[in-house]
Amino acid sequence: MIAVPLLAFAVIVSIAGSVVRSRLVDDPDATDRQVLVADGVTAVVVTVLLAVAAVGAWTADPVTGGASVAAAVLTVVTAATTGSNVVRLVLAAGGIPTRADNHDDPSDDEPDGTPLRGGRIIGVLERASVAACLLLSWPAGLAVILAVKSLARFSELRAPRASEQFILGTFASVMWACGVAGIGWLIAL
Repeated sequence: MIAVPLLAFAVIVSIAGSVVRSRLVDDPDATDRQVLVADGVTAVVVTVLLAVAAVGAWTADPVTGGASVAAAVLTVVTAATTGSNVVRLVLAAGGIPTRADNHDDPSDDEPDGTPLRGGRIIGVLERASVAACLLLSWPAGLAVILAVKSLARFSELRAPRASEQFILGTFASVMWACGVAGIGWLIAL
């Protein structure tokens, strides 16, 4: 089955892309555009790998037993680790800063460049939880995840751009996790 190695390779590409992005963010000579291009390249490569994995999973026989459990775990890891670049691209398309120091266009009223802190880690946990809920045949878990996240962030959503960042980031993250979980379903069904 080609889908499982492609999921693993997508995780590796995503991690490598994060390393490149991190170095660009730390480089004072790098521009926000270069960081955005790195996100875009990583997102495109990962998306192509996952699309090929989906086709491979759809055309192959389903895995069973221990291999099915391993594929489900890999699917959750893939959903968690591969969505950050796509979420950042969606946020950038919405005009929301996606770089921690955002030195190309500093803002006087937002010195840290983003109204909601901790979103990257929350996004990883959110994607892992969404994929796990779907793979465990518990779609109602998505409502629980989104309710908990909304209640936890409620007091912060009045800040400038915070509600847009919250909505765009959450939708992009959840949709990505649902898509990757769909590949997991194709592998196991």
